[in-house]
Amino acid sequence: MTMKYVFGPVPSRRLGLSLGVDLIPSKTCSFDCLYCEVGRTTELTLTPLNYAPYAEVVREVKERLQTCRPDVITIAGSGEPTLYADLEKVIDGIEEITEIDVALLTNGSLFWREEIVRRVLHADIILPTLSSAFEDTYRKIHRPPAELHLEKVIDGLKKLRAMYHGRIYLETIFLAGMNDTDEEIAALKSVIDAINPDKIQLNTVVRPPADIRAKCLDMKRLKEIKSFFGPKAEIVAGAPVGREKKGWESAAEDFLEMVRRRPLTAADMARLSNMGLQDAQSVIKGLLMKGMIKKREHSGDIFYVVGEENVQ
Repeated sequence: MTMKYVFGPVPSRRLGLSLGVDLIPSKTCSFDCLYCEVGRTTELTLTPLNYAPYAEVVREVKERLQTCRPDVITIAGSGEPTLYADLEKVIDGIEEITEIDVALLTNGSLFWREEIVRRVLHADIILPTLSSAFEDTYRKIHRPPAELHLEKVIDGLKKLRAMYHGRIYLETIFLAGMNDTDEEIAALKSVIDAINPDKIQLNTVVRPPADIRAKCLDMKRLKEIKSFFGPKAEIVAGAPVGREKKGWESAAEDFLEMVRRRPLTAADMARLSNMGLQDAQSVIKGLLMKGMIKKREHSGDIFYVVGEENVQ
């Protein structure tokens, strides 16, 4: 059965095998990031709404957990999840039915609103993003609404740290030629130290981005930044790892559902399914022949995305 709000499990570079919960219409976001793997934002907004009935979301999670055991349940997907007004009810509802950690994958732009911080306090892990300490760079990378200044975003992340007692894994996404200078990195470290996350996760562009100006930073430079940032820092850029075993008959449906939300390589699919790379490629070949998925090249790697007739 195809689910409307739940997808995966999918291999996550940061969390292991992740069951995804998608609460927001595709590309409804408070940012329009150059590097976004989902594509350009079509609805740029700062106003939370109830986009989905929370009880139905929780019901789908409960049903999916009957057939899989992910490492984490991640509220993420095709838009910014803190724009979902009933977010607290979804988090609480999921935690009533399982002991699996609930993670929130967010761009971190709205925590200057105390009511939004309060909605996320029961999550086990929050993964916000901060990629620059300079207003001009922030605007170049994230393309936010005019009224959403970087100082407000940083103040919100500090507010989150003060009010929230769970784990914060702060992601920094580095783009070659944009936020990778010594000046950028030193200023960013100072701000991150003030926020005091539990982990600093260093990332770069590893999937086809929304804008070709988003360029991957090389591993040598990432390792230099990791050393400068100190013991909390880790590099998460690279291939995801999955462990959930899937039946052959469900693989094609699962692959199609996953690439509706994010580009995947054949290796990604193989890791998720434990079918072996050759078997996964056979499933991919069938989906390609039917026009259900198509190829995209990025940085020398082949990714698969949904075919036009399967866009929903």
